[in-house]
Amino acid sequence: MDILGLMKQAKVLQEKMQAMQESVAAIEAQGVSGGGLVQVRMNGKGAVLSIAIDPSLVREGGAEMLEDLLLAACNSAREKTDALVAEKSKELTAGLPLPPGLKLPF
Repeated sequence: MDILGLMKQAKVLQEKMQAMQESVAAIEAQGVSGGGLVQVRMNGKGAVLSIAIDPSLVREGGAEMLEDLLLAACNSAREKTDALVAEKSKELTAGLPLPPGLKLPF
């Protein structure tokens, strides 16, 4: 392949990477634990956007259970966003000559 062809491919890859970063930022997923008593919404970059806790969990002595449920909901949301990011990355990089095992976009 000639240098001009490589430069074109690099430009296409750069454009796709920009589009992927924007797409990842827009991804949101919700993790739930405790049968819906705790809900966490997270974006594709791993930032927690919101937490909803059922009032029945907020009582004296319930802190440990609440902490466990929050952790489970956060982990659930992260797993879902990771799966969505991987799916979006696969769609956006389809057909590009990338090395095997390259994790995108991070």
